[in-house]
Amino acid sequence: MKEKLARIVCCITIILLVAATGCVAPPKDNKTSSTTGNFFNPGKTTPAPDATATPNYVTEVTPFVAATSVSGYHTIPITTQIPEDKYCRIYTSPKNTSEYSTTAIAFDLRSPPMYINYTVKPSNVTIKKVVDSKLTGGGTQVLTIDTYSPVSWFEVTVRSKSTGEIYLQDGFGTGKGYTTYLNRTLKVLKRDDMQIEFKRNNITATAMVWVKPSGNFNDTTQFNMTTDCAYFDPNPRDFVQVGTTATPRPTWSG
Repeated sequence: MKEKLARIVCCITIILLVAATGCVAPPKDNKTSSTTGNFFNPGKTTPAPDATATPNYVTEVTPFVAATSVSGYHTIPITTQIPEDKYCRIYTSPKNTSEYSTTAIAFDLRSPPMYINYTVKPSNVTIKKVVDSKLTGGGTQVLTIDTYSPVSWFEVTVRSKSTGEIYLQDGFGTGKGYTTYLNRTLKVLKRDDMQIEFKRNNITATAMVWVKPSGNFNDTTQFNMTTDCAYFDPNPRDFVQVGTTATPRPTWSG
């Protein structure tokens, strides 16, 4: 009797469990998590994207395009030159070639600077030197050098006429310790009654002296601003004038 009762209780219990299982509602989707995991952490809960739209606090616009300059090039503002900045030629030295000569002029420079430019054509000499040849593995070669003569020089001296103090002394010629620029512009900044001397030896040279009319002359109308005057670079640069004379060059011979 007890055994039959136990069987009945078990059957009723099983029926109740089955009924209870059928009444359980399916799980709802969880918008905040997922149990599917991800590639790096399988099975780990990963927050799901929020479906709520982000508030629009900004407005999309076209990106600003900045102007760019081409590398290596830039615009240089044009400097307006005025006639008052012109320098006028007050002296041109005679163009001659001699073994030795000196010319001198005087000028009261009340408004500096003064510019002195010159062009020279020196004399050339040819010298020969016997040197050991290391390029061919031994022996000697004769080196023929066509160059400026060491006694070919030109010198400009600017001094105070009253005291003799030298304000500038420069020129052409290695024999005098100067450069070999064939065309130069010298600048005098002192204010004084100047004596300007041009010395030369075995060379053809021409020199010109330039000053501003304003401040140096009471009557500036005597100058023709078109033919007698020109603008000068505040910082004169030296350069070699091509074609005035043969360029020093060595020549090898066996």
